[in-house]
Amino acid sequence: MRCVVIEKPGKVYLTEREMPELAKGFARIKVMAAAICATDLEVVEGNIPANYPLTPGHEWSGIVSEVADEKNSHWIGKRVTGSNDVSCGVCEACRSGNWRYCKDFEEIGFRRHGAYAEYIDVPAYGLVELPDDLPYTHAALAEPLGVALGTWAKLDPEYGKTCMIIGAGSIGLCCLAVAKAMGMRKIVVVATTSKRLNIAKELGAYATVATREEDIFEAMKKYHPEGTDYIIEATGIEECIVNSFKLCKKGGYVALAGYGRGKTMSIRIDDIHINNLHVVGAGNNWNQHKKAVQMMADKAVDMTPFISETLDLSDFQKGLDDAKKRPEGFIKAIFTFEDK
Repeated sequence: MRCVVIEKPGKVYLTEREMPELAKGFARIKVMAAAICATDLEVVEGNIPANYPLTPGHEWSGIVSEVADEKNSHWIGKRVTGSNDVSCGVCEACRSGNWRYCKDFEEIGFRRHGAYAEYIDVPAYGLVELPDDLPYTHAALAEPLGVALGTWAKLDPEYGKTCMIIGAGSIGLCCLAVAKAMGMRKIVVVATTSKRLNIAKELGAYATVATREEDIFEAMKKYHPEGTDYIIEATGIEECIVNSFKLCKKGGYVALAGYGRGKTMSIRIDDIHINNLHVVGAGNNWNQHKKAVQMMADKAVDMTPFISETLDLSDFQKGLDDAKKRPEGFIKAIFTFEDK
């Protein structure tokens, strides 16, 4: 089968490889759509631990072509997306539903081959069936939408409260889409530049702030003069994290949803302590694919604005370059495969 391989950090190419024997408990998926995530770029550059040589890709949808166990035979031919989590299933963490804390945990696209390929092997227990009218390109985005759902779940949001999302990447914009669906009020989206802020407005943002053009503190005096009830920090950048603590309402909530790339940062603890802020880490958001698919099926969110371009697998370098350069209005490049 055709697949993209990262042989080592910085060396990526398209090649052919034999499909392995299908492991017990797994299903083989004919990939119909696979989206490029910013995290994939970190794997390409060697900034995230991975098992090289590796086929990346953890945002996908497709058709079940084969299963390893008779008990899962009902999945064959079904349109699906699903979890990338591989765990032992028997330890205390797994039995309590916290399988990402399993000591044997591995994630497809990082420790195991992912979806930049014609086929991908995934655990059958994580499959989610798709409605017939949900496009494969939309279904491939159940993973980032699920991250947003998991982030909001950690905040225990209250209807009608104000919110700010710092970062207009795919996760920030997915958090915006979920916030709108949940009935959050006066949602402000903040980014360094205005490249993606028109999309934020299209998705329903009450206001947007480009910090290179406008002072964030002066802007928020207009939009949330008493402070913001809920802030999702989706950049992992120190300045943005520090600002989120200063802009949050006393007793408010901050979710740290951005990847910090292993950096040590300086924060003013009193901004949290004195103002009684609720600060939560939101880096592990699992088991949300089914909810994400249901939101799409119910038309509670529309993923169309997220799809910037569709590509053949042979155009992988263009997709990676666009994901890195992020031209005006760009969010996602998605590999698509003809349904044969």
